[in-house]
Amino acid sequence: MATTADFRNGLCINHNGKPCSIVWFQHVKPGKGGAFVKTKLRNLENGRILENTFTAGEKIDVIRIERRPYQFLYKDESGYHFMHNETYEQIDLQRELVDSPEFMKEGQYVEMMINTDDEDRVLTCELPASIELKVVSAELGARGDTASSTVMKRCTLETGAEIMIPNFVNEGEMIKVDPHERAYLERVK
Repeated sequence: MATTADFRNGLCINHNGKPCSIVWFQHVKPGKGGAFVKTKLRNLENGRILENTFTAGEKIDVIRIERRPYQFLYKDESGYHFMHNETYEQIDLQRELVDSPEFMKEGQYVEMMINTDDEDRVLTCELPASIELKVVSAELGARGDTASSTVMKRCTLETGAEIMIPNFVNEGEMIKVDPHERAYLERVK
């Protein structure tokens, strides 16, 4: 068991039965009364930030979280199937655990956050910050507006996801997409 004296940013703890990561903390020693520690915790299951105050010296339950690389294989009625890159172990996840599944194509690499203290339970499955995808269909843009990146049009990507892209991007081109923001980043050369 650890105490609040062991707090550091990124430390993973079990708070109210949920795995959380410390985002920010501050030790406060008021002139009157006992010391306490103000914290901001990120719930690792849903990403929400919550604020909590611990009394100084309070015991906390530290948990071990690992990040492991996996590769997306396929999707069927039982869920999304992944393979570990080093051990070739295969697992399947439900849609709720997969971040932005509409941007995943077969062979896509993802990173899973796994609670090793809880029978290797998967907490999240995250895509990289940017993914290269092909534009399979795009609306026709207004003539003469092809030089500006402020005029946007709707397009469908090879995974079936729809996003807004600049007017100068055409069908068949490869683009870089931010799957977390559902946003166009740039054309791939």
